[in-house]
Amino acid sequence: MSITAGAFPPEALKRAAAVQLVVLDVDGVLTDGALIYGDKGEELKIFNVHDGTGLVLLLQAGVKVIWITGRESAAVAVRGKELGVNAVFQGVRDKLTLFLNILKERGLKKEQAACMGDDIHDLLLLSHAGLAVAPSNAQPALKSMAHYVTSSQGGRGAVRELCDLILQAHGKWDRILERFQLEMVNEK
Repeated sequence: MSITAGAFPPEALKRAAAVQLVVLDVDGVLTDGALIYGDKGEELKIFNVHDGTGLVLLLQAGVKVIWITGRESAAVAVRGKELGVNAVFQGVRDKLTLFLNILKERGLKKEQAACMGDDIHDLLLLSHAGLAVAPSNAQPALKSMAHYVTSSQGGRGAVRELCDLILQAHGKWDRILERFQLEMVNEK
């Protein structure tokens, strides 16, 4: 039995093969974009466990992951640390300048970076990415310029879809699947 990560367009796979860095917006990408406040005014976030698994697999495969968000939330810092994300930048107004500085510091070209965003504040960032990705519920302007639009919505598996695309393009999906199948056999 062969299980694939998904059926991805050839152009998206080609672009994903070069990716060494994934940059993600948070609200509307890692979450569904809803803002939830607790009784004491604290901001609460709901993250998707499938997205988290995908990010861990991507990190284990050697791809760096960075979150850049315009908002500030303790929940974002906690989730980023829990997953082992390489860096979390919060309260960022100029995402493009930060992104370009990150590329320069890490010696990467824009073709080696994938960026996912959902709203107009992410347009410039996505326009400079080698692989620009938008969740299916992103604003039309982002979907029209993205190299790949996920079938899943933000906060509901869109990030996992991007992770699977990159893992498949890097030729690592089959090895990941074999590892988990071997673990299942060893547990029996």
